[in-house]
Amino acid sequence: MGEVYRARDPRLARQVAIKVLPAGLANDPQALARFEREAKAVAALSHPNILAIFDIGAERGIVFVVTELLEGENLRAALARGALSWTKTAEMGATLAEGLAAAHSKNIVHRDLKPENIFVTTDGRAKILDFGLAKVSHDSGGDDLNTAITQTEAGTILGTVGYMSPEQVRGAAASPASDLFSLGCVLYEMIAGRRAFQGQTAAETMTSILRDPPPSAPREIPSELERLISHCLEKQPEQRFQSARDLAFGLKAALAARSSPASADAATAANSIAVLPFGNASRDPDTEYLCDGITESIINSLARIPQLRVTPRSTVYRYKTSDADPQAVGRELNVRAVLTGRVTHRGEMLIVGTELMDVAAGTQLWGERYNRKIADIFEVEEEIARKISESLRMKLSGDEKGRSAKRFTENTEAYQLYLQGRYHWSRRTPEHVKKGVVAFQKAIETDPAYALAYSGLADCYSILATYTVLPTKDTYARAKAAAVAAVAFDEELAEGHASLGFIRAYWDLDWPASEREFQRAIELKPDDWVTRYWYALVLTSLGRFEDSERQIAHGLRLEPQSPVVLHGAAMNSIATHRLGEAIERCRTGLANDPDYFLLRVWLGLALQVEGRHAEAVAEFEKVIELCDVSWARGTLIGGYGAAGRREDAERMLQNELERGRETQDPIIFVWGYLGLGDFDSALDWAEKAVEARSGMLPVMIKCDPRFDPLRGNPRFEKVLARMRLTS
Repeated sequence: MGEVYRARDPRLARQVAIKVLPAGLANDPQALARFEREAKAVAALSHPNILAIFDIGAERGIVFVVTELLEGENLRAALARGALSWTKTAEMGATLAEGLAAAHSKNIVHRDLKPENIFVTTDGRAKILDFGLAKVSHDSGGDDLNTAITQTEAGTILGTVGYMSPEQVRGAAASPASDLFSLGCVLYEMIAGRRAFQGQTAAETMTSILRDPPPSAPREIPSELERLISHCLEKQPEQRFQSARDLAFGLKAALAARSSPASADAATAANSIAVLPFGNASRDPDTEYLCDGITESIINSLARIPQLRVTPRSTVYRYKTSDADPQAVGRELNVRAVLTGRVTHRGEMLIVGTELMDVAAGTQLWGERYNRKIADIFEVEEEIARKISESLRMKLSGDEKGRSAKRFTENTEAYQLYLQGRYHWSRRTPEHVKKGVVAFQKAIETDPAYALAYSGLADCYSILATYTVLPTKDTYARAKAAAVAAVAFDEELAEGHASLGFIRAYWDLDWPASEREFQRAIELKPDDWVTRYWYALVLTSLGRFEDSERQIAHGLRLEPQSPVVLHGAAMNSIATHRLGEAIERCRTGLANDPDYFLLRVWLGLALQVEGRHAEAVAEFEKVIELCDVSWARGTLIGGYGAAGRREDAERMLQNELERGRETQDPIIFVWGYLGLGDFDSALDWAEKAVEARSGMLPVMIKCDPRFDPLRGNPRFEKVLARMRLTS
């Protein structure tokens, strides 16, 4: 942007800096006028975290600006020595956010925030430089990651590659939310010591900005700080903080909570909460879906408050059957407040008792007992979330209130049926999933335009088809019809696009169309962990293991204890022969849910590939006890074969042959014969599996190490080609 000189102002007897701007600026009247207008606006800010501008002028064709003189170095030079501590990052980030807030209040957007434009003084203060200065385009002559592309005509890119927001990459106008994305990139780099988005070329970096979540920080940092940074880096502007002031508040709260949690006043400083699973006071199993549904609804509503850290669902649900003291749980989870509740459902009446506890003081912040009709369930859920935010002195912006108030149906009977359906779907066993189908169908009969229920129905049918519990072709066709209906009734329903993405992959075998659906779902709802998990599954099936790992990392940030996400993570680890990591991921998930049979499948497979056959068989046998589905039986047969228990394997294969063609799943025989080392027979059955559209075959064939002996075989390559899985 020009050359900077140290100078002395003789009138005020002070040291200043003079920046001499490029000659081209003086020859462009429009650019010069814009520069003068914006420089005057910045000069009027007088904020301690923005470089002060004292004067502007022109002398003999030379355009210059006079600013305060700073002693120290820019942030880029500081980062060259390594990453900063999380406390320094949070402190500096809060001051930078306050500087942005001051500028945004005057309708000034920086547009090019990066380490080079942040100055760290010798006494540790951070100053934002080059705030809103007009810039001219230039060609660096190369595809340098640091090239600033600064044309401001409509449709052109403004910013620095690696720090610009997705909307800037697309050529759209920068907004205050764009500055928050750039600041998020800077904060990530301060913590991680590397950029959040970086490819081999500028084009690859911009693609990453549009598509990828940032990788997990390489070292342990407070979860609340990680969440704040992730919130800055949302792809959609409306999903980020609503103001820089909110971000500054969140960063300061994170520092306060870590520095003196015991002495801070919980009513004013509480910035984190755990919503424990609501208890079933009715002791009626048919009320469980209501307890889970109300809990999840409140968690989702509170998660929309930017400055509030909400403990993920998968973490709190391990306390579902526990009588642990809420105060002890709050200390264990390192939160400032804990919400507990009890649900009673009697006929048309719904009774919900709630208590919000201050963990540090052990006192009640708020409590309420609701005696309402079941038809008022929406109002009860919304009022609880509102009362909690008021008690913690957290406020939703107008935009957030609008998003949190969205209802997908006004029919409370349909909503209850939807909650029942999701309750059963989440259990994943065939018996529960079939009950989910019934509940979702009834919800749709009650409200034929209930898009979310169509998505749930599609997800149930997808599982039943993939597991070959029901005839694959007919069941996938039903799944597809339901998913298409979900998107038709609500094109902006992220869940509907995710449901369709799964079907496009494993039924249509249209992998590019599947990816488009998942990317649309993520664009609409970046924090939906189910979408991240399913998208990761598809990417693993395609052999795109690094891309899958990025989605898994995002899913685990959202739900770090989720056995479902950990199941997808273990599958990806096995595919890349990171067997120790796969075993660790499985055991982490099983510690929270010992009966989650999918994790035991992958644990057994990792052990089998490692050559620990007796342990592998024990896991596979446990799987059959938990969920006797066809492909799990095939896994056990293959495990017996690999362990040298040939008679057991052949006996089970014979039993499967005697079941008859109507109920046979060819994948059973593929895995069975692979375990026995009979590769010709395995190929025979793989060809039959393609014809029968065996549900698990496209999920596994390109990534499962059990298929390694067949890779390169012409018959096997033809099978891959029929599923459009050749590279």
